[in-house]
Amino acid sequence: MNSFTDWLPTLMIFLPLAGSLLLLVTPKTFRDEVAGFIAALTLGAGLAIWRGGGSELFRWDWIPPLGITYSVQLGGVSLALALVTALMSFIAILYAARRIPNPGPMLSLILAMETGLIGIFAAQDLMLFYVFFEDALIPALLMLAMYGKSGRMAALTKFAAYTLFGSLLMLVSIIGVRYLGGSPSFAMTDLKQHLVTGSAQTWLYLGFLTAMAVKLPLWPMHAWLPDFHEQNHDSGVPDVMGTLYKVGGYGIFTFAIPLFPDASLELRPILMGLAAFTALYAAWIAFRQTNWKRLLAYAGLSHMGFVALGVFSLNETAVIGAMYLLAFQNLYTGALFLSVGMLQERIGSLDTRVGGVMTQAGALGGLTMALWFASIAVPGLAGFIGEFSILLGAYQVSPWLTFIAGITTIAAAAYALTAFQHTFWQARPTGSVTVRDLVHTEWLILGIPLAVLVLFGMYSTPALNLMQPAVRAVLSALGGN
Repeated sequence: MNSFTDWLPTLMIFLPLAGSLLLLVTPKTFRDEVAGFIAALTLGAGLAIWRGGGSELFRWDWIPPLGITYSVQLGGVSLALALVTALMSFIAILYAARRIPNPGPMLSLILAMETGLIGIFAAQDLMLFYVFFEDALIPALLMLAMYGKSGRMAALTKFAAYTLFGSLLMLVSIIGVRYLGGSPSFAMTDLKQHLVTGSAQTWLYLGFLTAMAVKLPLWPMHAWLPDFHEQNHDSGVPDVMGTLYKVGGYGIFTFAIPLFPDASLELRPILMGLAAFTALYAAWIAFRQTNWKRLLAYAGLSHMGFVALGVFSLNETAVIGAMYLLAFQNLYTGALFLSVGMLQERIGSLDTRVGGVMTQAGALGGLTMALWFASIAVPGLAGFIGEFSILLGAYQVSPWLTFIAGITTIAAAAYALTAFQHTFWQARPTGSVTVRDLVHTEWLILGIPLAVLVLFGMYSTPALNLMQPAVRAVLSALGGN
């Protein structure tokens, strides 16, 4: 490494962790400012990498006897997701500092989790990916345990059980990939030259896929998700970080397709069917929810079904759309959780049937509506480009499954607009508390993600140019199939 820019990926990964530790000894008076500065600096490092066209692969033999390397690279899809993570972590810190009393521990956990998430996207060594995958889990569990509601321990147990079960199978698969293939290390550059073949590849793929299905999530590995969001802090801050932790689609794209190409093709029809069912099933369940957090949890699950459909189709257009949707749904879903947190702060409830909020809080209602438009893929917003590309590409592989998943777009409009109408437009009950509108940093907290969604909905070329070469490189492992 011979220049400062070569260090930027590592700086972007570990700067939040350093900030998290620094907050432990920072006086309470300055914790908000320090956390915000560290998060902004991390985002700045990511933008510098993007301006430079992405980073080169850096490899260092971390634990040579075990073949574990510190191999990191941020470019293409990984850089796009890292940038979104840095932006939403910064937004989460802004809101936590304003909303949560004595926010120091929460700010520290956000920064620690940001390191794990960016590390997941940067890792180019399977064992390093596993380390960051597990590291990101710890702050998520602590946020739920420390700031959650009365039923948090049951939700925490379910969340941990699903994640750890999947992680165990993934670890077995990771070890099997190296030793059955004969690779000298766990680095992706070595593993791709020593692929496992035959039935062993299929079994290892299924083990890896289980962990990714928990973190997509994908039916039936999704049961932890609604309770996780419902029992987390009312502000929505932990929910933002939980949304960013939906890394299953990325893991399948970056690691499973190149390492298990034959199994990916063999299981494609089954997995596409599972993805289409997940999208439609979650949309139907979302329509029946009267708690905003549970509704958003199922809406997010439906979007992840769309992402999975695109990835499993192995079609270039669909995979690009899946990565595009994966990145930008983090923006609108995270911002919607924060808008729900603002609503709860004002009315003391997460019920969708409160009525009449728009008449007193027009700006909150307007920005929330715009974010919902992004969520239901209205043209002109980033969500549309991702979903349309998935449908366009997946249709070339399986028209009927794509049609089933496509029904979700209608269902999404139904559940989103129905819930919005109940909360913001219906008559306000007599004697209800007065609802104040957005103030101070709340405009930025909702406005910045929305501005990015509009920008990349109207001008998608920079993001698509960033992702397309990476998608083509990954799909080349399929040998033109």
